[in-house]
Amino acid sequence: MNLSLLNKTAVICGSSQGIGFAAAVELAASGANCILLARNETSLQKAMQTLPAENGQKHQYLLADFNDTNAVLKAINALVANQSIQVLVNNTGGPKAGPIETAGIAEFSQAFQQHLINNQILVNAVLPGMRQANYGRIINIISTSIKTPLAGLGVSNTIRAAVAAWAKTLANEIGEFNITVNNVLPGLTETSRLSSLVSGTAEKENRSEQEVVASLKGTIPLKRFGKASEIANVIAFLASPAAAYVHGVSIPVDGGRTPSLT
Repeated sequence: MNLSLLNKTAVICGSSQGIGFAAAVELAASGANCILLARNETSLQKAMQTLPAENGQKHQYLLADFNDTNAVLKAINALVANQSIQVLVNNTGGPKAGPIETAGIAEFSQAFQQHLINNQILVNAVLPGMRQANYGRIINIISTSIKTPLAGLGVSNTIRAAVAAWAKTLANEIGEFNITVNNVLPGLTETSRLSSLVSGTAEKENRSEQEVVASLKGTIPLKRFGKASEIANVIAFLASPAAAYVHGVSIPVDGGRTPSLT
């Protein structure tokens, strides 16, 4: 099985921490030149220092805040003016929790810009290089909510579904160029976002965090939370030559928690 990403360059969004950082580590371990994209330069510099580079890769980082689509556009256009990208991992933090009936219009608009519009900006920038190389992997980190909406995540459920529809449409249009488009759907994963969810739920329901954690783990057939590295393993596979015929699909990586068959 060919999992090597030697001589491939990957842009990984939201890669200063969490799943994005874990993905960068795994892609680098597979031989890719990694370009980390996030808004906190100190965190990016720290992350850069820990990336594997045993095959002579050259890693770098880009600064851009996903709340500012113009900043994302400027950063990615400057990058592709000098090099081509073969792997794009679209990943950014999810919208804040809350019921859909109390969500403000601005919350939907901001989330749409952060997720779908930035994805479109990044894809438009990297597609010419992917076509020229006859190799491309676009991997979107979304949520299992596109399979079944999650309670208390009204804005997130809505925007994530829009991104999934966008990705499937894109997959139908560009597959002939040996460019695959797939979605990875993390379940409950040990990240700062999960920690916030646990603490917020505990406060809202007047329970201890230990009780909330036990309750959440009880909903997972594997009876544990996922690790960011386990999500990253799937991302790295989808980025590799071995996944050349995996296209236009959404893959839950959630320990079996999603109740749907497809």
